[in-house]
Amino acid sequence: MTKKLIAQSISLVLAASISVFAAAEDTVKLKFGMQASVASLEYKAAKLAAETLAASSDGRLTIALYPDGQLGDDREMLAQVTWGTLDFTYTQMGRIGDWIPAAGVTQLPYVIRDFDHIQAIYDSSFGKDLRKTMAKKYNWEAVAVSYFGTRHTTSNRAINSIEDFKGLKLRVPNAKALLDFAKYAGASPSPIAFSEVYLALQTNAVDGQENPLPTINAKKFYEVQSHLALTGHMVQDVLTVMNTDSLKDLKASDRKLVLAAVEKGAQFMAEEVIKGEKELISFFEGEGLTVTRPDVAPFQEAMKPLYVEFEKKTEEGLVQQIIDL
Repeated sequence: MTKKLIAQSISLVLAASISVFAAAEDTVKLKFGMQASVASLEYKAAKLAAETLAASSDGRLTIALYPDGQLGDDREMLAQVTWGTLDFTYTQMGRIGDWIPAAGVTQLPYVIRDFDHIQAIYDSSFGKDLRKTMAKKYNWEAVAVSYFGTRHTTSNRAINSIEDFKGLKLRVPNAKALLDFAKYAGASPSPIAFSEVYLALQTNAVDGQENPLPTINAKKFYEVQSHLALTGHMVQDVLTVMNTDSLKDLKASDRKLVLAAVEKGAQFMAEEVIKGEKELISFFEGEGLTVTRPDVAPFQEAMKPLYVEFEKKTEEGLVQQIIDL
């Protein structure tokens, strides 16, 4: 009888040990790096994804967040995703153009209309081919697409049409697509550092600047500008990129949980940006800004030489193909 009890006890201990070992083996810890701060929607979306994943997996699957550029700038973090030392980061389809030139079509002015168009591009044959190339060449698995906002123009004078851009000293980032937008629209592009924009506007070193509405609000540019023109010259996406091997190494059920959590975060971000943009126009009017809605057709027409230049390096007809989606 004693031997039987001992044998049963040993069996129970072994079973418990195997169960604990299996649970430990089943635990997955993922890392998500981003340049955005903890106050940003990008961080809030990633945090929601992490919380959703932890809840749906009973804590077996976790995502540790590294905001504020703790792990480097966007290029450095994309490289870390390639190497597999980082599991997730954010980028944009247009940013991928630095590695896969055709992707740059999505950051050309007046090519993307809105978030619905972003989703159509992502799901199109162009988007699918781009995602396959990203995964094959760089180990970048695009697992969700979201919306960062549409760029508009503030100024110290009214912009009712493209003619009002002539001679306008417009601050833009030191990025080719936006420098070209200002140039082809007839303005004088001024690539001033972002940290210096408020003072440049306040002292009239420049006449205006362009940014998504949430950025205009966050940086309080409305305090030193009198007009907001809804030029809508660039619609920006946010891609959540995951290391291909990190995704493939997950068992099928866990992969489903990860993708669902990340998608939930992406949708939250898009909904918040869209909601915020609608509310901010009224807010800016309340702060004394005169809001104008210039006809964008002449702006788009003015960008055609830029489209031709782009297609010489990529594929003829690509711009119109994307516009038509």
